Amino acid sequence: MKKQLRGKLVLGALLLLGLGGCGSEAGSNGVIVNPPVTGPVPDMSIDACFTMTTSLGEVGLGIDSLHTPQSAANFIGYVDDGFYDGTLIHRVIHNFIIQGGGFTSGMVAKPGGAPISNEARVGFSNLRGTLAMARGRQSDSATSQFFINILDNPQLDYSASSPGYAVFGKVLFGMEVVDQIGIVATTRVGEYSDVPLEEVVIERIAPSECPIVED
Repeated sequence: MKKQLRGKLVLGALLLLGLGGCGSEAGSNGVIVNPPVTGPVPDMSIDACFTMTTSLGEVGLGIDSLHTPQSAANFIGYVDDGFYDGTLIHRVIHNFIIQGGGFTSGMVAKPGGAPISNEARVGFSNLRGTLAMARGRQSDSATSQFFINILDNPQLDYSASSPGYAVFGKVLFGMEVVDQIGIVATTRVGEYSDVPLEEVVIERIAPSECPIVED
């Protein structure tokens, strides 16, 4: 169990996109110190919904534009522009995450737009089935890429030592498709690791009706 937990922490720290950040103060020991989250973590409010059609099936995505407005507007903007159509789920780390939105066939990079602020401080946790923004080492560096958590990954949350990865939505249906993608064989392509051996294509992401939530 300790070995598995240690492995997950290493994956979170090293294999996703790096946990360095800007906009945080470094203490005398060099550890990043973030201001504490104040107030209770809000309930996720799903107010925009989409169907992501992949070469392995459909996945319903719900977005919270109330509590994570920048992440939501960013994602919706890419959807409206058709940016994601024909891109790949280019990174699959078993029992961790699947990641997409930044490469086309052959692992050709598709540059995104301007980076956005990291909204991880809202407090949503990277639980199984949640949708989050991928980013570089800098905290406010997310552009088009996103990931879906296959398992609970609280090590990716905002904390005193990490700016975290901003969760801004969740899977509404098709988690079995996510799980299927999450077990595909992977390989290394040039400088990129954890690339599906057979391409998993995001054929389209399109707006859809949100499910009616009964009081």
